[in-house]
This record gives sequence, C-alpha cells and structure tokens, in this order.
Amino acid sequence: SEINRYAEAAAGSWFSLSPQFAHVLDCALQVARASDGAFDPTLGHASELWGFGAGPAPAHVPTDRAAAATRARNWRDLELAEGGRLLLQPGGLALDLSGIAKGFAVDLGIGILQSIGIRHALLDIGGELRGIGVQPDGLPWWVDLEIPPGSTAPATRIGLCGWAVATSGCYRRQRQADGRIWSHSLDPQSGRPIDDTVLSASVLHRGCMQADALATAIMVLGAEEGIRFANAHAVPARIVTQDRVVTSTAWGAWLS
Repeated sequence: SEINRYAEAAAGSWFSLSPQFAHVLDCALQVARASDGAFDPTLGHASELWGFGAGPAPAHVPTDRAAAATRARNWRDLELAEGGRLLLQPGGLALDLSGIAKGFAVDLGIGILQSIGIRHALLDIGGELRGIGVQPDGLPWWVDLEIPPGSTAPATRIGLCGWAVATSGCYRRQRQADGRIWSHSLDPQSGRPIDDTVLSASVLHRGCMQADALATAIMVLGAEEGIRFANAHAVPARIVTQDRVVTSTAWGAWLS
C-alpha cells in the first residue's frame, strides 16, 4: 500500500503522494498543529508495537523503553514540498492514519453518492456517520450515540442533516497480554496506550474526516483538557467518563 511504501522508503528520499493521500495527510497535520500533537499521524511504529498494526498482537506487554523508542520522530518531522504532493522520508518514520481514515471514507462515499445524483442519504462506516438531505418523512437522519459499557451516560439521539458525527472509544479495539488489557488509543508523547478515564469522545463537524480526527485528539487530551480544546476551537464535543458526561459550549448550542 502507499502508506507501507512510504515507511519503507529510503532515508532522505521524497515520496510522491496521491491526491487522496495528500488530502488526508493535510487534514491530519492541521489537527496535529491545533491540538499540539494530541493527534499525531506518525504513530505507525507505536501502533505496531501495541498490536494495532499489520503484525500479530504482542505476547507480552511492551516495555516503557520500547514504547519511547517508537517516538523518536513525530508529526513535526513531516516535511512536505510541491504543494503537499511530495513527502520527505527522514528515515524510520511510519504513518498511521487509522484515526482519520474512516471519516475520510465516509466523506468520499457521500461525495460519490452526490456525484450520481443522490441528495438524501446516511452513510455509516465503523461508527462514523454523515447525513445529507433528510429522510422520506422530511425529518433528519436520527442517530443514537453509543453508550460505553460501564458508563452512566444517558441515551442521546441527534439529528444529522448536512452534518457528521464521529466517536472514538477506548472500548472498541483492545489487546491483552500478561493479564493487562489496553485500547488502540495511543498517547503520542509516551507511545503508550491512554488510560480508561475517558470512555468515549464524540464530535460533530460538517466533514466526517475532521470529526474523526478531532474525536481522537480529544480522547488523548482527556476530559478537562479535551473540553478546553473543544471550547477554544468551537468544536461540538461530548466526552463520556466512567462517572459523568461533559459537553462543550458548541455541543450545547448545536443541540438547541
């Protein structure tokens, strides 16, 4: 795949990106800059280490030293040229776009539907959804947000009409070894999985790709910092912890 060919490219070489790849990477870097690296598209080695890459899950819990070694490079080491169509491989850098790719796929699918004349649709790919137009009865596309296992979050229904919603949760994809369970959400600073303080983060946005990446960033930031980030950038966000639900100002305004 294109992402694997980049990882295997020689140090110091420039890699040509396809238009779609360049589009996704550009959005990923925008969210990385806005979140000061809470969203980082260069977690390829860390994802592999913890069992969320192409290889098998680890038989034992990776050490702190091994996790730290995966963070020798980060999103700041990504250098683009020729309007974002060429990407430098500085050496040993591996991308992971799993925190944004599903949202992009939703946007791409909606775009294809619109190109063949479909104006009313709800598209769901792996829990990331975007609605255009309305249902046959004229109402918006109703979506019930997932209630994370073990939480006291109330049932929440939202209506999508020209909007997308993406949810990142620590309970969705997990691995285990040595009696320990961890989720696929990784801390770009340490290269280790985040704790389970935040069970899920949901974000509303006109674009599903943006909602997907922002939900991941907010999960990593945690409840307090996540809501501060959402308020600072006017992001409609809902965070579910083990004992409470917190929402951003924009989330409340959107629902009203």
